[in-house]
Amino acid sequence: MGTWNSRGLRGSFLEELLNMTIEKYHAERLALIQKVPTPITPMKIDKETKHITLAYFDQKSTVDYIGVVQGIPVCFDAKECKTDSFPLANIHEHQYAFMRDFEAQDGIAFLIIYFKERDCFYYLRFRELKKFWERMESGGSKHFKYTELDPSYEISGYSGTFVHFLEQLQMDLDSRE
Repeated sequence: MGTWNSRGLRGSFLEELLNMTIEKYHAERLALIQKVPTPITPMKIDKETKHITLAYFDQKSTVDYIGVVQGIPVCFDAKECKTDSFPLANIHEHQYAFMRDFEAQDGIAFLIIYFKERDCFYYLRFRELKKFWERMESGGSKHFKYTELDPSYEISGYSGTFVHFLEQLQMDLDSRE
């Protein structure tokens, strides 16, 4: 079994908070969002506990979450970052391509990033990600800093919702019109 600090469990804290938020949104009929399971092939199973002890990924996954908010298709990924510098290597090329294609179909794609050092959550619009991605592809920085981000997209927690991102989603939508 992996430890809390293992690579495989990175993002578990954020994902747990997002799962609780999504349950609340669903209960309040604000959104229908599902966690996308990562497809695996089990190789070894403990016969006593029936737990998978060794598995391989079947294929590359897309994003962590997909769904609809008040008729608007959304997809997003949850990322955690220890410092104020977010490495773009944390986003796989196939994830970026999926989000780009999702946006091309008039969906809304974004990241929710938890900056551990600051203890804050951030809604990163796809167009912000695209700007950083293109900068990296043209030989620029392979990361972006928290100070490069628009502070109005920082997510505040209130109303009993752990990572209340609907206000930032609305801001994202309003900026497109």
